[in-house]
Amino acid sequence: MNVDIQRQTEIGQQPDDPDICSWAAAAYLGDNSDIEMTVRIVDEVESAQLNETYRQKSGPTNVLSFPFETPPEIDLPLLGDLLICASVVEREAKEQNKIPQAHWAHMVVHGCLHLQGYDHIEPRQAEQMEALEIDVLAYLGFSNPYELTTEQ
Repeated sequence: MNVDIQRQTEIGQQPDDPDICSWAAAAYLGDNSDIEMTVRIVDEVESAQLNETYRQKSGPTNVLSFPFETPPEIDLPLLGDLLICASVVEREAKEQNKIPQAHWAHMVVHGCLHLQGYDHIEPRQAEQMEALEIDVLAYLGFSNPYELTTEQ
């Protein structure tokens, strides 16, 4: 898997490029040898602008997923783009009493599953997506992100 990592902000305790790449590769459920994607780490201004434009929701959000829609006549191994807001991820990790690295991993895995068509709008879809997230994160050595704990 080829992951283009773009850092538009230096805010927070951001993970290293190899970590981001390994989390994305673990979350891709197909043959990832030729697949390409972008992870763009942004500030709250960019996150809020894109959240408003594409989701009609105000304010920044933790992760936005933009799947690449390949026209049928073109064969490109592009998965899509993830935008992760560094300050939102850092704030959420603190509020949820999670290790920042674990929350970053969760956001990359969560976003990659969205790029593959998984969603959590309907309860059944949410159960399936959350189960996949839990399995991938366990494989990566992280605890269940949906269990509330006092320490991690």
